[in-house]
Amino acid sequence: MKNLILIFVTGQDHPGVTAGLMKCIRENHAQIEDMGQSITHGFLSLNILLSIEGTKVEDSPLLKDLFFTAKKMKMNLDFEVVEDHGSIKKSGDKYIISVVNQTGLQAEFLEDISSTLAESSINIQRIDNITEDEFKSLDIAMRAQTKDIDWTDIKKQLIRISNKHKTDLALLRDNVWRWNKRLIVFDMDSTLIQSEVIVEMAKVHGVGDEVHRITEEAMNGNFDFTESLRKRVALLEGMPESKMQDVLKHIKLTDGVSEFVKTVKNLGYKVAIISGGFQFFADHFKNELGLDYAFANELEIKDGKLTGVVSGSIVDAEKKAMLLEMLAQQESINLEQVVAIGDGANDLKMLAKAGLGIAFHAKEIVKENAGQHMSHGPMTSILYFLGIPGTQE
Repeated sequence: MKNLILIFVTGQDHPGVTAGLMKCIRENHAQIEDMGQSITHGFLSLNILLSIEGTKVEDSPLLKDLFFTAKKMKMNLDFEVVEDHGSIKKSGDKYIISVVNQTGLQAEFLEDISSTLAESSINIQRIDNITEDEFKSLDIAMRAQTKDIDWTDIKKQLIRISNKHKTDLALLRDNVWRWNKRLIVFDMDSTLIQSEVIVEMAKVHGVGDEVHRITEEAMNGNFDFTESLRKRVALLEGMPESKMQDVLKHIKLTDGVSEFVKTVKNLGYKVAIISGGFQFFADHFKNELGLDYAFANELEIKDGKLTGVVSGSIVDAEKKAMLLEMLAQQESINLEQVVAIGDGANDLKMLAKAGLGIAFHAKEIVKENAGQHMSHGPMTSILYFLGIPGTQE
């Protein structure tokens, strides 16, 4: 019969603590059943579950040797005999709540999160500070105590807390794909860049108010995207091609985009634009940022002027999702390894197709239906959802 004992070791961390304990455990022929360790501000907390075959804990020299070893290393040691071998159940789903607030996380926010989990019989198993020298991003690993948890409802509650405290949050499955993303796909207008290009073009051409109205209706899901795009492009008929270069000069990247792209590219990610905007602008930002792919709509031009017609098939919601899947296949990447970032209703199918779909400072209809959303921080905040501790040089 196995006799179980749980060892608690605490104290100022220094090299050799684990090695010393392992030597003691080996020499006493004990078996390690479970183990966990964390370090907070240089203070070590190490827990080890041990089993001893056929010998009562109090009759084993193990405890005496462990206490002596800990004292020699200037560590504190305590223990507890585990009587109920089946008391710890691991039947529920495992998730990670990834949270980030660039100005710092607050106790009120964490109180609301932990209370919500406790009321739903969800146990926090581990909390990791992702930004070691600051307190602005945490991964909270958790496991449900039962299998009948309504995770959709939990997510809604967490999003309300996120908005209340202006702290971005993602509810992610705790599996191998969490740490293994390989492809980032951006929408362009109002995601990668701060503008809606067609609105800026319309302003130059003197039809800004009408195009802006149709654009807003389309992005909020009140208008068929393909139909709305054809109507808006038709209003651009006769615009000189040279004016597109003038428009380009006034378009700014979204805050944090350059740093985000540089970081993920340095880590080997592929990055693409899949946009319902226009290829001229998508190609420009692809080259400026060093992206791998750019897909968008092609404007027909004759005699140096726009004809008011889109050439070829329109990049709508269905085509965005299809292009994302095509890129994943071309790069031999599982869809779970794809991150899609967008803000409009025509991005929803693309966001749903990706392993991690993020509505970025998005319209309400998109936030309600997307897998995750980020509404408070810059683009670089998404790095923490990927397990990357901030921008990397």
